[in-house]
Amino acid sequence: MRKLMNAFFVAGLLFTANIANAQQKLAHLNSAMIIEAMPEFKTGQTTLEALTKTKQTEIEKMIAEYQTKMSAAEAKQKTMSEANKEVIGKELQGAGVELQDLEKRINDAKAKAQQELEQKNTEVFNPIRIKADAAIKAISKEKGYAYVFDTANSAMVYFDGGEDITALVKTKLGISATAPSAAAPKK
Repeated sequence: MRKLMNAFFVAGLLFTANIANAQQKLAHLNSAMIIEAMPEFKTGQTTLEALTKTKQTEIEKMIAEYQTKMSAAEAKQKTMSEANKEVIGKELQGAGVELQDLEKRINDAKAKAQQELEQKNTEVFNPIRIKADAAIKAISKEKGYAYVFDTANSAMVYFDGGEDITALVKTKLGISATAPSAAAPKK
């Protein structure tokens, strides 16, 4: 009987130890704060802003040309009389075709600019996200975390406990852990 009691006691201890071992470590971070603190992010943002401004200037020039030609056509229409109706009519018809062509070019330029900006955004920011993701995974493995929640994407609206590893990931990336960020941590 004593042996049976000892066996149950040992089994209970092993079961309790397994349950304690089964508890997994949890942590959270704010990926937006990490990415925005990376020097590559600031450089990428500057590059994207410059491209946006260039495309915007090109389109604004085309719009200004359109408005100038439209004003000229409207002024020409006001000079139309019975005597010059045929000549002015042909000129206005030609201006109308030219304005339609210019309007199509403006719309095409806007669509192309949007595509170029999206492509540049992907080209610039994907490597930054990949680098941050690699650092997050490395810290998570080093610290033995089973789950790491990202508070930046509102996947979790409440947390109580766990370790905030944002500073550790920043340090892994060579960023000052106290570097100011544009995004405040969400809670």
